[in-house]
Amino acid sequence: MAARKDPPIRFDRAEFAGAVADLGVLVPIAVALIVTNGLSATAVLLPAGLLYIAAGLIYRLPVPVQPLKAFGAIAIAQGLGSNEIAAGALLMGGVFVVLGASGLLNRVAKIFPLPIIRGVQLSVGLLFCQLAWKLTTAPPPAFTDHLQPTWWLVGGAVAVTLAGLLLHRLSVALVLVTLTILAVGLGFQRPLLLGPSPIEFPELSFQVFTAAAIALVLPQLPLTFANSCLATADVARTYFGSAGERVQPSRLAMTLGFANLLAGSICGMPVCHGAGGMTAHYSFGSRTGGTPIILGIALLALAIVFGASLASLLASFPLQILAGLLAIAGILHIGLLRDLRHPVHWALAIAVGVTGLLSNLAIALVGALVVWWAAEAFTRRRASSEAG
Repeated sequence: MAARKDPPIRFDRAEFAGAVADLGVLVPIAVALIVTNGLSATAVLLPAGLLYIAAGLIYRLPVPVQPLKAFGAIAIAQGLGSNEIAAGALLMGGVFVVLGASGLLNRVAKIFPLPIIRGVQLSVGLLFCQLAWKLTTAPPPAFTDHLQPTWWLVGGAVAVTLAGLLLHRLSVALVLVTLTILAVGLGFQRPLLLGPSPIEFPELSFQVFTAAAIALVLPQLPLTFANSCLATADVARTYFGSAGERVQPSRLAMTLGFANLLAGSICGMPVCHGAGGMTAHYSFGSRTGGTPIILGIALLALAIVFGASLASLLASFPLQILAGLLAIAGILHIGLLRDLRHPVHWALAIAVGVTGLLSNLAIALVGALVVWWAAEAFTRRRASSEAG
């Protein structure tokens, strides 16, 4: 039996266009962690860049890398320091390396039916749209030096969203981001310092680990399990068929786990994979591992060459572009629900998605599984009774 060949890796215009499509999640959280929480800009981008390159080489598909969203949002809102963030990243890394190495996630994934997975993806799509709205109506403090009126931010984001949805196959994201980078570079008024920013190592203690586990890790675990592992593997199979079989929940847990061990060791930004990010990359043209390798090299170059000026450079990125890219990814990700056929499946997916957005994804998953398997058991008993 001939060995199956690895999918090719390309570096064409479509891969470059897809590479910039998921910046709407990465940039705002990275900037906030640098400016608000005092993380080193180089340490923030280094784990993300290395994980992107590893993802491209291992999966050979556009598997995305994103900040841990709930983790990052809580850390930013509470103003947690680099030690707590590092401890949380180390805990997340340890948990997912163990889960991945055990192979447990591949077995657990089999008990989650398609409507529940689609519900998780709906929750993520709605979250992206919500983040896009907040970026323009309540911009993060790190961006306040570059603000325009709210109507201008919202209008610009809507225009970017419409253009992206209508022209996403024409590399519009690449054009927008290229023009933005040129504008930011030409308009940057501060001295441009070259070289990496200093990297520090965390000071850890039992109290720091305890605080990180309660405040950061517990809220993030359900989202990472459901979206980074289960939903990302499902989206890979949906978009890429048999080639997507390389993207398994346990392998995703391993790669994100090791990246977080690195992030925690240098007080960097905790990272994960994400189903919404894969939709963003795919929708703008990505089809191979070239996209994550391109983006990973770009992030490493930024971290090492421009790390000392990175906070100001990233904070100059127009919010309209970031919000528009987020909204496009969210809308297209919600479109994954179109393969559901039964009204009950739609109802279950919507219930999971809305509950996950408004309340807690863990509650949504447990409740949906109870309902699904109770209904399955009832159906089997009734069929058995009628057959008897």
